[in-house]
Amino acid sequence: MTELKYGDRVHLQNGYNAWAGGYLDTNNHSTETGGKYRVSTTATPTRGQSTGTWEILSATGQAAGQPVVSGDLIHLRNLYGGDGGYLDTNNHASAAQKTAGAKYDVSTSAARDRAPGTGRWRIFAQTSSPGDQNIRLGDVILLWNTYGDNGGFLETNNVSTETNALYDVCTNAYFNRSSDVTFWKTIKA
Repeated sequence: MTELKYGDRVHLQNGYNAWAGGYLDTNNHSTETGGKYRVSTTATPTRGQSTGTWEILSATGQAAGQPVVSGDLIHLRNLYGGDGGYLDTNNHASAAQKTAGAKYDVSTSAARDRAPGTGRWRIFAQTSSPGDQNIRLGDVILLWNTYGDNGGFLETNNVSTETNALYDVCTNAYFNRSSDVTFWKTIKA
């Protein structure tokens, strides 16, 4: 399998219900302060022009072309319209989501870090082959947000109300509360 490298453009498929959770997607304008677009999942990685395409950038100064290592700190930049913003925690999860351990709502922001840590994600691979710590396309990953040193794991949670969307996206305190909702796979865009 191909190593994931900084600067790669990927689609992120959610593991919910045997990988039927959809693809991470920007959809409609965010109403949150500092927000750019709402984030949900959709049935296809190409619902709109680059709405489901994400560029992996280092949050610690690793150069483009360097391998992404399990445990690295990253930014995810959406490519809708050339710059769909950075994946970001912004405001609290809904009351219904909180009953299942959810923490924060997720949208994109024009800034890499709208507030300290909101746009930084620690990427962890479940495993890879060979076991050299590098992450490869198709590996199962978790994305953990660093806001307040504990922003939670990126997950799908409840049906989305966005147009042509599947599930809402938020963060959760639990790394796999149900049916692999916090598991993601990177697929080359």
